[in-house]
Amino acid sequence: MARVLVPLPDRDFDLTEVAVPWAVLSEAGHDVVFATENATTPACDPKLVTGVLFGQLGAKEEPKRLYAELERSPAFRAPIAWRDIDPTTFDALVLPGGHAQGMKQYLASELLQSKVAAFTRTGKPFGAICHGVIVLARAKDPDTGKSVLHGRTTTCLPKYMERIAYYLTSWKLGRYYRTYDAYVEDEVKEALASPSDFLRGPITLTTHGTATQDTCAFVVENGPYVSARWPGDAYLFARKLAERLRT
Repeated sequence: MARVLVPLPDRDFDLTEVAVPWAVLSEAGHDVVFATENATTPACDPKLVTGVLFGQLGAKEEPKRLYAELERSPAFRAPIAWRDIDPTTFDALVLPGGHAQGMKQYLASELLQSKVAAFTRTGKPFGAICHGVIVLARAKDPDTGKSVLHGRTTTCLPKYMERIAYYLTSWKLGRYYRTYDAYVEDEVKEALASPSDFLRGPITLTTHGTATQDTCAFVVENGPYVSARWPGDAYLFARKLAERLRT
């Protein structure tokens, strides 16, 4: 059994990108440990439960069911604090995403970035999905001063997805889908050794991968590192991490 670390903000994370990896990794027999800044119980972006706009654009039903189970789990209800993370005691790291403003607590934390950078030096499996890739882009290797993504290939939330979501909803929700002025893809590319190290994947807007089919899902695998674009990739993303823990 492996110990898998999942850091989170206090609020506004994407429920699919947390609940699906938790379910897949737990089903495989692994111990998933959550961490928040001050060990407070976190909460997902509520709009993803009720629907972002007129009941639409929220999470799919199966991830919502898994999240309801997750909320009852002892590990989720009693996370550790970021300051207490010892990277050497974990076998894998998962960095979920989310786009609402509460995510900035997690995306901008230099403490968390230092813990993440230390973990990436262990050679153990780690993964990031959607906005979670920003944490890696900002985490610096202490030897080089460069991002831990420098020299790796990766994906993240593509610019076209972020832009379309914003254009469709800004009249009602303002900048809900724009966490920062810079697009996620642009910031991630800046951290890479070459723009060609970013892989966008096929164009998709509505079709999600599921527990039983990965036809429309996309991930990038680079040694111990797995990255994915959005909630629609969450099942494939989680399975690829689980595969690494079997080797």
